Amino acid sequence: MNKELYPIKFTPILKDKIWGGKKLKTTLNKQSDLPNLGESWEISDVEGDTSIVSNGYYKGKSLKELLKILGPDLIGQQNYRIFEDKFPLLIKFIDAREDLSIQLHPNDTLAAERHNSFGKTEMWYVMQADEDANLIVGFNQKVTPEKYLEHLENKTLTEILNFDKVKQGDTYFIEVGRVHAIGAGVMLAEIQQTSDVTYRVYDWDRVDDEGNERELHNDLAIDAIDFNMPDNFRVSYSKTENKSNEMVTCPYFTTNYLEVNGVLSKKNSKDSFFIYMCVGGDATITYGKHTESIKVGETILMPADAVDYQITSKNAKFLEVHV
Repeated sequence: MNKELYPIKFTPILKDKIWGGKKLKTTLNKQSDLPNLGESWEISDVEGDTSIVSNGYYKGKSLKELLKILGPDLIGQQNYRIFEDKFPLLIKFIDAREDLSIQLHPNDTLAAERHNSFGKTEMWYVMQADEDANLIVGFNQKVTPEKYLEHLENKTLTEILNFDKVKQGDTYFIEVGRVHAIGAGVMLAEIQQTSDVTYRVYDWDRVDDEGNERELHNDLAIDAIDFNMPDNFRVSYSKTENKSNEMVTCPYFTTNYLEVNGVLSKKNSKDSFFIYMCVGGDATITYGKHTESIKVGETILMPADAVDYQITSKNAKFLEVHV
């Protein structure tokens, strides 16, 4: 097969969740009959949930097939040496009608030993938040494992958790080992390592339609919590127009905030793919003879070897991600 490079879109993988709502349908125009649409997986190489190309030359191909065809042309030489035929990031939009479970994720070492998986370092960008909506991130005081287990046993865990009231644009970096939860009324964009390993420690005593509580993972979680993690999870960033404003840089990904007004020429010198999550407005992305539209709630993958391209818009806001 010939190698064709262009702005690539994928069919969203939509997930019904006990806590999900309707904003992904009403605000981001996700087409679904699912009653509680909680997540839209925009780009995924999670086993059993591999994204399918929805446009252009490779339409109908899976992300796994795309990696085999394009290899380093898609993700970059260095990334291909490290990850080979595994895409390193999982990209999502999330809508929480109810509070998510209180949870955390293991680091790379634990995830590899226990689940043959990457860890799950992630970040959140709040796209919309109802009045008084919040996120749970970390603890509100110094907590020892013994104190944590005591509150867990007594079902008073929320007394030692940090609740942050949030608004549109607020951004959080969630490292492995940090206890966290998305609160009711929050819709956000999530960027993370390719992993679906979550340790659920408390689920508000809720049950499903058949009266069953969801599984908890407290025996695994206690070894995965970092009780000495500093409160450095809030992300400050600039919003200079037509410039990539750094938000989060870590070993697993870099995310920039990008507002485009006019025609912005981009030159990729990073030896990496670039992902554009549209979190506001609309735009077109042009590479050579290929032009693809993108609007709020959509995501485009620019192959690593698509070096020179243009983004045209009057009002677009992006999360721009590379590895």
